[in-house]
Amino acid sequence: MNTEQSPTSTNSLKEKAVSFLQLVASGNVPEAYERYISPDFRHHNPYFRGDADSLMIAMEENAAKNPHKILEVKLAIQEKDTVAVHSHVKQNPDDLGGAVVHIFRFLDNQIVELWDIGQPIPKDSPNENGMF
Repeated sequence: MNTEQSPTSTNSLKEKAVSFLQLVASGNVPEAYERYISPDFRHHNPYFRGDADSLMIAMEENAAKNPHKILEVKLAIQEKDTVAVHSHVKQNPDDLGGAVVHIFRFLDNQIVELWDIGQPIPKDSPNENGMF
């Protein structure tokens, strides 16, 4: 059995979710889609149509506009076929960025559904704990 596709590895889906995000952040959107996105993919980002192509085009445009994007994964959690990844995303090194949570649902080791939730990091916050 090919270990890349083996559902027995507890980290396999987490690793795939993180790898997908890292590829997208580094501008390798087509590769990310080819490796990880199911033909039945759908997403729930309210700013784009719910199909794979619309989101892929938006990701490619963002990558072209922000070639120095930084994605720092803070936490990845897996429960059965669902993975949540909490990240600090900066469009460029000088950007304060935002806290982003991507929630992935996998089927047959491919991403079939995606939700993303983001919160900008404020310049001044009274919270001494920070966002991370």
